[in-house]
Amino acid sequence: MENGHLENLAQDIVKQAMKSGVSGAEVTLQEEEEFSTTVRLGKVESLKESAAKGLGLRLLWGTRSASSYTSDFSSQSLSRLVARTVAMAQITSEDPAGVMPEAELMATEVADLGLYSPDVSEIGADQKIELARRAEEAALAVDPKITNSEGSSFDSTSGTRVLANSLGFLGSYRFSTCSVAAVPLAEQNGNKQRDFWYSVARSLAKLDEPEKVGREAARRALRRLGARKVKTAQVPIVFDPETARSLVGHLFEAARGDAIYRSASFLTGKLGKQLAPEYINLLDDALRPGGFGSRPFDDEGVTSRVTPLVEKGKLSHYLLNCYSARKLGLKTTANARRGLSGPTVVGPNNLYLEPGTTAPEDIIRSVQRGFYVTELMGFGTNIVTGDYSRGAAGLWIEKGELTHPVEEVTIAGNLNDMLLHIEEVGTDLEFRSSIASPTLLITGMTVAGA
Repeated sequence: MENGHLENLAQDIVKQAMKSGVSGAEVTLQEEEEFSTTVRLGKVESLKESAAKGLGLRLLWGTRSASSYTSDFSSQSLSRLVARTVAMAQITSEDPAGVMPEAELMATEVADLGLYSPDVSEIGADQKIELARRAEEAALAVDPKITNSEGSSFDSTSGTRVLANSLGFLGSYRFSTCSVAAVPLAEQNGNKQRDFWYSVARSLAKLDEPEKVGREAARRALRRLGARKVKTAQVPIVFDPETARSLVGHLFEAARGDAIYRSASFLTGKLGKQLAPEYINLLDDALRPGGFGSRPFDDEGVTSRVTPLVEKGKLSHYLLNCYSARKLGLKTTANARRGLSGPTVVGPNNLYLEPGTTAPEDIIRSVQRGFYVTELMGFGTNIVTGDYSRGAAGLWIEKGELTHPVEEVTIAGNLNDMLLHIEEVGTDLEFRSSIASPTLLITGMTVAGA
């Protein structure tokens, strides 16, 4: 459907719901097309093409609310959806914090943030399969020690999202993403290792060449050959950007409004407190052009913005939707996220640690003895206490040089201490998802191995 038709449909459902006597209504409508293929050893192993649409409805009856969902857009189905949701809203528990947002918070303009590119859906399936095939071929050609492959893939999504509510808000935007990835296997003297690499972008034109992706995936797999454990020690740890962004993700989980009002976060009660050195700045930017977490309005219709989470090392905001903001007596930061069913939750926009001034290779050179982490495993992070323990793999550092690969070790610390002991921040910030970080050097952590 065209944007205009979807917007009209969303408005019609809001009007229909309001005629039934509800005190508030929100409609979320989404249409999208997806493509996914995996090529392994030159042959297509999987192929999926799909088109989906859905409409989510949330209604309020005073301080009671209910949500429902349908993929059937016929008038009869939508009328039943409204009637059923009204009936559910009348019998749910009261929740004074779950009412509609304040009208003055609604976005009045829908900015074009460059979230959609037509080239993602314009190329055919054969061309997309060929991009995956080229990535795998490039990986296999790097070195005879690349002996096998778990496959290469190409994925793409494009669609439209619409939000309308009884406060008079109506907004829509189109979106697209595409990615290519390769997962080669390396073997030497009976030792087998795998690794991967990928590129993701809003448009096909901005995607890395598949050959570049394949070669990088092969390089990463080859450097893991001969990996071994190391003795338990307390040493500086360098997180590469892929693993460093998981630390930013833990901070997001701890700074979510719902974790704060439940007192289920180590950041509870720490607004304005020093968490990290003064050179640490962490931003949540919903307005970054082409960002993977960008959007002109959040899923409550609130105007998108840039929210500093940590400024000069101090915790300056929690990340909030309207519900968690009311529970805490604060103002929303436009971080509402909603699927097509259920209530809103708090989600990141483009959450990232600002880059520093030290090149990643110089950070490594500054370490006399330490661990360069390139992969993390497990879920050993306690957001309530900050205790951190993850399985890890990477490369050992001796006298500023990467010496040998490391596997089957655990790194441990506490997020409170880890934040305070960020010694260096790299220049290599690159956005590959809605959460990003440059290389980080953190001291005072323990590597547990042999």
